Amino acid sequence: GIPMEIIVGKMFKLEIWETLLSSMRAGEVAEFWCDTIHTGMYALVSRGMRRIAEGRDPLEGQKHRCGMGNMFDYHSTGYDDLDELQRTPQPLIFIMELFRVEEPSAYKRDTWAMSKEEKLAAVPVLHSEGNRLVLRKEFGQAAAKYQEAVICLRNLQAKEKPWEDGWLKLESLVTPLVLNYCQCQLELGEYYEVLEHTTELLQKHNDNAKAYFKRAKAHAAVWNEREAREDFLRVAHLDPSMAAAVKKELKQLGERMRKKHVEDRKRYQGLF
Repeated sequence: GIPMEIIVGKMFKLEIWETLLSSMRAGEVAEFWCDTIHTGMYALVSRGMRRIAEGRDPLEGQKHRCGMGNMFDYHSTGYDDLDELQRTPQPLIFIMELFRVEEPSAYKRDTWAMSKEEKLAAVPVLHSEGNRLVLRKEFGQAAAKYQEAVICLRNLQAKEKPWEDGWLKLESLVTPLVLNYCQCQLELGEYYEVLEHTTELLQKHNDNAKAYFKRAKAHAAVWNEREAREDFLRVAHLDPSMAAAVKKELKQLGERMRKKHVEDRKRYQGLF
């Protein structure tokens, strides 16, 4: 029920579709007969589109690898007719309706479709938009902006050799964005999300006091008292300027834990 978008020149899995659509006018409906040399990837494309139509994630259950690699792992698309088409490729007829054609400047590209230069230019804009949304306390929308900026940088990092200059330069941009994202998740009560991302960050940068501080707050929120205290103490050791904030958090943690122990005793007394 939703029109598909194709960016001409980005070589979608079925490259022939670009050729077909480029021959059409807006509002036209056309039928094309395509030989097997052009239709080999159709089963994988159709599987993803069917899952979307069913309200499912097209990558549900897959390993993080190409579609063909997943086919080798699972030996099936999940649809009998597509499995048969995969085994015995054949010519296909595509009926297409072209709804709209947009100029490149009018189209807001998804991050995956951006060039390296476009990704780098988008990051500070997304960072600024995230900060603006935080000031308005729209934490969910702000988190989405920070996350999109991180995705841009991670895509660029994947083309660099880990721990070399280019990779490190990008990593220095990723770190504050991840921390901002985690702060939004703290505000939204997504504490396990914070634990996951701060732990991943600290595996690379084990001297980042702000990451320990946010992880400590998340531990405290889910009643992991020992882990929270350890992280708060690391913060004070790494950054003495945060000692006052750590002292305040430890005091609040102690009060919350004492209150919880009292409530637990009352609850268990009622049971027995």
